[in-house]
Amino acid sequence: MTAGARGPLANRYTDLVGIRHPVVQEGMGPFSTTHLAAAVSNAGGLGTVSVPGTTGDLHEAAAVLRRSVEECATLTGAPFAVNIPVGHDREGGIAAFARIYLDAVLEARRADAGLAAQLRVLTTSAGFPAGLTERVHDEGMIHQHKVGSTRHALKAARAGVDVVLAAGFEMGGHAPTSGMHTFVLTPNIAEAVDVPVVLTGGVRDGRGLAAALCLGADAVALGTRFAATSDNPDWHPGYRAALVAAGEGDDVVVDGVFGPCRTLRNVESDAMRATVAAGGTVRSATKIESMRRAQIEGDAEHGLVLMGQVASGITDVVSVAEFLPAMIDEAAAVLRARQPLPAAVEV
Repeated sequence: MTAGARGPLANRYTDLVGIRHPVVQEGMGPFSTTHLAAAVSNAGGLGTVSVPGTTGDLHEAAAVLRRSVEECATLTGAPFAVNIPVGHDREGGIAAFARIYLDAVLEARRADAGLAAQLRVLTTSAGFPAGLTERVHDEGMIHQHKVGSTRHALKAARAGVDVVLAAGFEMGGHAPTSGMHTFVLTPNIAEAVDVPVVLTGGVRDGRGLAAALCLGADAVALGTRFAATSDNPDWHPGYRAALVAAGEGDDVVVDGVFGPCRTLRNVESDAMRATVAAGGTVRSATKIESMRRAQIEGDAEHGLVLMGQVASGITDVVSVAEFLPAMIDEAAAVLRARQPLPAAVEV
């Protein structure tokens, strides 16, 4: 059976994006997730290619992103996505880096019909994508947007987005400023909008997927669990080791590039928090370089190790090809076990 065939938990979301299982790999920049994205898509989920940061020579970075998209298409025959944080410019519109990255992605699709058939989904985050949805639809793509509040979900739905990602505050990396957690946020959003909802934040296994479906979500997105897999050779093994070693209370929120950012509590995050507490600021370029030290060099003490609170329950490094189908089987078993019991017979 192909990655795109309907699975046991198929629903309107999987049918929309053409995947087998309602599991999405989160955007996990600012560095490469190309091999990981292909692994997730090959396993029946929706893999996501991440953008290479938001500073430096953006046109050079956009060329890197295009090569990543093209490489991903050679590693999987299944659908995949690209995640682009949109930010804001001084006039309140989409930031320049987002426009440059979007152009690179669309140019890659126009140049290769086969790639265009696979790269079906654009995910946006970190700011409202004003005026972007119509352009995405004109290019034949599905637009899903990440929000941290019901108000923003409604705004995105009114703008025409096809899917809303409900991002809980427990998630790793950039978390919503609202501080809402998934258990409260997801049913609120699911009741408020008619489009499919993807829960992101706090899920690491089939039990979490089953819970998300019961809360009204159509799928889940995983970041930290997929970071602790053997399928992302572009990241340093030391990063994965830090995630597996993390326990409850080992995470902390710092001032990230786009707002609050959840990371491992270490020398680097403590220093950044101290700087901000003293009235200082830390440049975005410095933060991105710190993320690079963790992801690429494996420095888990002097780099920002982005991770969600769910890391406290992750104790091993797994293979996506084995993990994702097992996650689906577990979720299906949990849901079957929770089916209503027949009414008691009176005697």
